[in-house]
Amino acid sequence: MAPRPAWKGYLKLSLVSCAVELTGATDHSEKVSFRILNRKTGNTVRRQYIDSVTGKPVADEDEVKGYEIGDDEYLLVEEDEIDAVQIESSHTLAIEHFVDRNDIPQIYFDMPYYVTPSDNASEEAFAVIREAMSRQDKAGIARIVLYRRERPVMIEPFDKGLLLTTLRYDKTVRKPDEVFADLAKAKLDRELIELATHIIDKKQAAFDPSHFEDGYEAALLELIQAKQKGKKPPVVQATERPANVVNLFDALKQSLAGDSGAESPAAKHPASKIPASKIPASKAPPAGKAAAQKSAAKPRKAAKTRKRA
Repeated sequence: MAPRPAWKGYLKLSLVSCAVELTGATDHSEKVSFRILNRKTGNTVRRQYIDSVTGKPVADEDEVKGYEIGDDEYLLVEEDEIDAVQIESSHTLAIEHFVDRNDIPQIYFDMPYYVTPSDNASEEAFAVIREAMSRQDKAGIARIVLYRRERPVMIEPFDKGLLLTTLRYDKTVRKPDEVFADLAKAKLDRELIELATHIIDKKQAAFDPSHFEDGYEAALLELIQAKQKGKKPPVVQATERPANVVNLFDALKQSLAGDSGAESPAAKHPASKIPASKIPASKAPPAGKAAAQKSAAKPRKAAKTRKRA
């Protein structure tokens, strides 16, 4: 069954407009979900609003939104009054200006939506707008009301249609200086950087999200399946947590040696030609990583002394 559109309206570029609809580009349905039950009866439970003063349940028809205007003083606002609030971006995606996509820091990107024409009469205008944007290699900036909130958005060509990404407001994005201000600029050893660069080169591969798997969800399913069969839940072996590296030079050298010892498909073929799905995911940590952890846990005397990073 085709997903329901999240929004319907018009895409507008100057005096050109066409009817469009937005469809969520991501699927948030969960494979493993839990319901809350009454342990004594095994029945499902439901949430219910309770009057904070009388302690009695509130019927659905008596529930109403309230805007606080003072201490324990509220202004009642009905649903139909909220629905009646309409501005241009409630129904029209008017592209205000165009920017280079790379000029938008990734931290501002929020949720992606596919944009498609909503009827046959709009297909030509939609295609013209999309093709012009593609030739100029630009992204449009607009605004849209989604879920009772106006959001800035970026619109760009994507596959056969357009991709709309909601953007975060500047006031909601924490500035890097708030977190990174105390990080001192270290003077790094050139040889250490070169070793780390070689490790990155060895681990290059083509991006392929199809091999991403949720290991935690798989473990939950094992737990559920075992309980269904009346068996004891599987014992999960706790993985050893990495420790701080004591000798960075030794850890990098051993990591590089471990990667070189077992040549991976990524090393045999150019990254642009081998899909990541063909690269086997090792269940055990790489030899280099294990050696680095061992070195971190028990420092040994190095023939060549290096300063800590």
